[in-house]
Amino acid sequence: MEKRKLSFLEIWNMSFGFLGIQMGFALQNANASRILQIFGADVHELSWFWIIAPLMGLIVQPVIGHYSDNTWSTFGRRKPFFLAGALFASIGLILMPQAEIFIAFMPALWVGAGMLMIMDASFNIAMEPFRALVGDNLRVDQHTLGFSIQTALIGFGAVLGSWLPYVLTNWFGISNQSSMTSAVPQNLIYSFSIGAIILVGSILITIFTTKEYSPEELEQFRDELDHKEAIVDKEAKLSDVFSDFARMPETMRQLSWVQFFSWFGLFGMWVFTTPAIAQHIYGLSIEDTKSADFQSAGDWVGIIFGVYNAVSALVAFMLPFIAKKIGRKKTHAISLVLGGIGLISMYFMPNKEALIFSMILVGFAWASILAMPYAILAGSIQPKKMGVYMGIFNFFIVIPQIVNAIIGGPLVKYLYQDHAIFAIVMSGVSFFIAAWLVLKVKDSKDR
Repeated sequence: MEKRKLSFLEIWNMSFGFLGIQMGFALQNANASRILQIFGADVHELSWFWIIAPLMGLIVQPVIGHYSDNTWSTFGRRKPFFLAGALFASIGLILMPQAEIFIAFMPALWVGAGMLMIMDASFNIAMEPFRALVGDNLRVDQHTLGFSIQTALIGFGAVLGSWLPYVLTNWFGISNQSSMTSAVPQNLIYSFSIGAIILVGSILITIFTTKEYSPEELEQFRDELDHKEAIVDKEAKLSDVFSDFARMPETMRQLSWVQFFSWFGLFGMWVFTTPAIAQHIYGLSIEDTKSADFQSAGDWVGIIFGVYNAVSALVAFMLPFIAKKIGRKKTHAISLVLGGIGLISMYFMPNKEALIFSMILVGFAWASILAMPYAILAGSIQPKKMGVYMGIFNFFIVIPQIVNAIIGGPLVKYLYQDHAIFAIVMSGVSFFIAAWLVLKVKDSKDR
């Protein structure tokens, strides 16, 4: 049997929950460092707080992938995990900028870090099954389109999340300054709450509009994959994650190094852009974390992060056509080179407006990072193992972030002499290395 070819609208609805997930994720990426600095974190400590994010991914995604592979209920296979992740993530979004309400029990900084942990764990619970759902529901010849549509929705959601604080202040007059009752500006508190509502709503749209194949139906689609070894059915155990890791396909091993350097660079960008822009463009001291200029710098980071996400949403629709012409590997390599140029160029930009050009180039890399590796990978995985291997693949996203989280702060403090902009330059170099490595990947179904 062959899977039914889905229409563009069906694939769009199937992935629509990613819009809400990424809106919440973008609010976190653009503003978590700013909020933690407001609560008292030093610049060189930021990466240590951010280590929570990849650790949650390392623990959660393979486990969720395993259980979603082996779960079937009246609600479906992946859907229960979407909903649970969305609900818990919404709680973290609402409470992180309001951590001061718990100050009677513990410092706001630690509460904020705890909410960051809850958000990251929950985003991972919701995100991994969405990746696996593309492999479940789409034919091999629709994988690139499926992951590209996901990337477009990720871009749209991220634009909403990144720009929302700036829009609330400049269009609706909501203050971006601290008040008598809260050190965190009101525009951030409202933005995180709005993000929580949209997150749950978008997940519900996917749940109510998408049909999943049952495990029995998926069994009949195995011929879609030209795997060499016969599949022996046995009772699935969580410990199988380790044996699956040892037997990962060759393509997945090769992609792991591409992912390492791609996400090492992304993590540095997310953690250090706010202090880098505040120092390098706005001319603020490293100790300045509460002035009006610092809050303006934080809002502008949201704008430029929205730019790279908006570009990625547009580029995502182009990726299937480009990949068809020159191949997925070359498409990914060129995109990563453009992103590396964009990050390094931030050092040379004379003003905040010029940073928009840098982020346009980063948008090409972000679009490809979210689509091409998964499209290449999906064609090399057995359908029955789609969830667990998508979860294991996340190791190669979170491990580089953990490495950067550990060494990033000391590098900024001791090697870069508290100049965070050099962490951004290092991220650009990391993209160049990833671009070189992707050309060595075996993509047997490159089309």
